[in-house]
Amino acid sequence: MDISLKMRPPLDVSFMPMAIVLREFEKNVLAGGCGDDFGICIEHSEKIRFTYRFKIFNESSANFNDNFQVTERLVKSLVWVVGGYKVIIGGSEKVFEHIKNLYRHDNLRARDLQCMERVFEKQFEVVNCDFSKLPNTCYNSIPVGGNLNGRRIGFDAGGSDRKASAVIDGEVVFSEETIWRPKENSDYTYHYDGIRDSIKSAAKYLPGVDAIGVSTAGIVRDNRVMSALLFDKIPRDIFNEKMKDVYLNIAGEFGDVPVQVVNDGDVTALAGFLETKKGNLLGIAMGTAEAGGYVDASGNILGWLNELASVPVDFSEKSTYDNVSKDYGLGVDYFSQDAVIRLAENGGIAFGEGLTKAEKLAYIQTLHKDGNSVCDDIFKSIGIYLGYTLAYYALFYVIENIMILGRVTSGEGGVLIKECAEKVINLEFPELEHITVELPDESNRRVGQSIAAASLPKIRVTDSISK
Repeated sequence: MDISLKMRPPLDVSFMPMAIVLREFEKNVLAGGCGDDFGICIEHSEKIRFTYRFKIFNESSANFNDNFQVTERLVKSLVWVVGGYKVIIGGSEKVFEHIKNLYRHDNLRARDLQCMERVFEKQFEVVNCDFSKLPNTCYNSIPVGGNLNGRRIGFDAGGSDRKASAVIDGEVVFSEETIWRPKENSDYTYHYDGIRDSIKSAAKYLPGVDAIGVSTAGIVRDNRVMSALLFDKIPRDIFNEKMKDVYLNIAGEFGDVPVQVVNDGDVTALAGFLETKKGNLLGIAMGTAEAGGYVDASGNILGWLNELASVPVDFSEKSTYDNVSKDYGLGVDYFSQDAVIRLAENGGIAFGEGLTKAEKLAYIQTLHKDGNSVCDDIFKSIGIYLGYTLAYYALFYVIENIMILGRVTSGEGGVLIKECAEKVINLEFPELEHITVELPDESNRRVGQSIAAASLPKIRVTDSISK
């Protein structure tokens, strides 16, 4: 498919953004006068469903096969944006069979299927129905966070560092970042002891602990970690036994205090809401991976997975391949330290031997501060990625505000990312000009999530906050 862009990433000229590809696809379908109704519904629970309807080429069209990749990328997106145990295809039987075949335990989307089965503890299925019988979208607005009373600990578990904050009646009295390497360690005690150490460190600055809030990478249900790349090296049986309830168990050492564990992306969005008082906000944290989260107009979460790291960004099958996901063109490789490293190497920057990814990012940020022009192009490229990708995300979320956080946004790089994303929106998507991109102050870009995490639990009425 030939597409034209008004802005191209200077260090990735082959980029094919999903929003533009879909726009061209739908334009071609309508121009040919041969479109059939089609829809995809992802079922998350009885209270949560999302349905996306559009037109595809009918079977008499010479372009019918173009449907397959486009619909597959949209299904993949909904599986990771909303999450669920059932995909309902409304329309073409041939396209349905194509999707159903991909989502088998022995085919390309086996990893996605298996992850959804672990999270929802149900068998994943792809079913077909008439277009007219597709279920409608159903939202569930869930209040969370914004509680500032009492003596609170906030903890944020990322892929390259963990952060802890101590907060008393909304005032931060302590915050700390600690480098760690959870993805490289298979001994669960490394993770357990590290988390416990950070939380205990914050507790030293409080006369007592009334509540503990946790922001963690991974997928969370009922305060339990159902799946997380942070703990991917830990054998599955040990993970199930020792790590699913890790935060609940550590919080239990402080007595019967309220604890709430939320995906770090949603906490990113909550942090943005608390700072700006603006809702319909998509938060994106760019660090070891891409973490996404969303709060609606009331500052409530939807209960969606918001695993934007696994959502397609680049339509080209020749784009960056992710060995973990066994897929291509995903957000994890476009809004993370991996993106910075890849673009730096595209620009001819070489790294010293033995540097970790976090150290490579820090090296690029130092070069940028010293005026290296290639570093400008790195962050401009990420900003252009972001502008086009926000238009794609807007197909699924009602977006008025964007908050970007994380180590990748530190320093002047974050400013360039913001500026270039806004330029793309203004040039390519005038219908989205109402969207504002927010970049918090430097300290909040790095530790804002742990502070927002502290506000997650409500202190029970029967609890004393003056013990």
